[in-house]
Amino acid sequence: MKAIIPNIDETSKRPYYLQLYDYIKNAILSGEISTGEKLPSLRSLSKSLGLSMTTVELAYSQLTVEGYIYSRPQSGYYADNVRTPGTVPVLKKMDSSPLDQTLEAQEPEFYYDPDCFDFNKWKKCVNKVITEYSPLLFFESDPQGEKALRYEIAKYLYQSRGVSCTSSQIVIGAGTQQLTNQLTNILKAMSIDHIAVEDPGYIPVINIFRDRGFAITPVKVGKEGIRIEKLPSNIRSAVYVSPSNQVLTGAVMPIGRRYELLDWAFQNNSIIMEDDYDSELRYFGKPIPALQGLDTKGSVVYLGSFSATLFPSIKISYMVLPPAMSEVFQKIRDDYTQTCSKMEQLTLALFMEKGFYQTNIKKLRSLYAQKLQTILRCLKTDFTDPINTASGLTVIVRMNSKKNADTLCAEARSLGITAFPAVSPVSVNTGRKAPSGPVPLVLYYNQIPLKDIPEAVRELLENWRA
Repeated sequence: MKAIIPNIDETSKRPYYLQLYDYIKNAILSGEISTGEKLPSLRSLSKSLGLSMTTVELAYSQLTVEGYIYSRPQSGYYADNVRTPGTVPVLKKMDSSPLDQTLEAQEPEFYYDPDCFDFNKWKKCVNKVITEYSPLLFFESDPQGEKALRYEIAKYLYQSRGVSCTSSQIVIGAGTQQLTNQLTNILKAMSIDHIAVEDPGYIPVINIFRDRGFAITPVKVGKEGIRIEKLPSNIRSAVYVSPSNQVLTGAVMPIGRRYELLDWAFQNNSIIMEDDYDSELRYFGKPIPALQGLDTKGSVVYLGSFSATLFPSIKISYMVLPPAMSEVFQKIRDDYTQTCSKMEQLTLALFMEKGFYQTNIKKLRSLYAQKLQTILRCLKTDFTDPINTASGLTVIVRMNSKKNADTLCAEARSLGITAFPAVSPVSVNTGRKAPSGPVPLVLYYNQIPLKDIPEAVRELLENWRA
């Protein structure tokens, strides 16, 4: 990535953003910035030049409109293929490997906090797998997941969430979406083809059920979770819920409502799919027991993931099947191969066996609780109203703005903060009208270093008000 160091003339009548525009345009035309080369992020260039975010954004916008640069969603800005007549492209010799160049060019477009995970402990477990268990790596992984990891997950879930199961009931996969695909096969084998989903809800999973031909009923989420009285009756079906921390509303289902949901499943011979994502990351009060631990009829499928409590690039998730559904899975398990790296599964098993995972969870709870309190305090303004939450990685913000939600989210992302509207297109996908009026936003605060939160929020509010 070429350093951008324009000579900004403070005495010139030409606006700063046009001076920056001139410099970058000429650098692209002359070949100083080559085709496909990544430009610095808005935030980093603003800080390095001492210019406002608005100035840099205006320059980039003009360059984009004229075709000198282009943007990739959630990646950044890149120089486009622009050559004046008679010029001949020159291929630059690669001074380092593609992997090294990727690392060098990976100037974070989004915040990341190195305090969130101790890679030294992870590396110890990786080394132990390679040195002591390398013979296992010459064979493919069990389609159901490595037994050592399933054993550690079963033990951990009982201690932390009250989930009662054996390792034989656990299925491991590369992400919740991949496991949901397996669930569709099990449900179809049980003659269940109707799914109720939270509205708003988790769209990737909803799309899987829709694409697999299931009839979908969106059910509104209230302050106490999904509206149980609106669930299908006298129809054998399944419902996908996140009772411990509803991702788009922050709703937590109280214990009484959980028993009502279990009773609905029993009365209608139906299945509950409990997505317990982020359940370990609760910062105030004691966690409410998982639905699965309250279930005495075998009606609950429990879904969990490690991406929020380890690091995002590790795609290891799991589901706990009730006995009857586990028997169905055993009949079809060999139709598919395991999608998770065996190396990572064995490393995680060791990581949990040594207690490193549990230690990391405690550390994250303490760190994220401080971050949550800080961002709630910073967002409490006449312009924004954060909705308090006691768990998870996000905070929900009500806005007093005429800008639409997509614009506000794009402005947040330009500063390295992940954001999306706190409403899903469930209604659109199922033929119902989407809600009108201002839409709250979901902000991910977990990756912002604690010390950077006040400044990050200040810049965010400045952009939102502009």
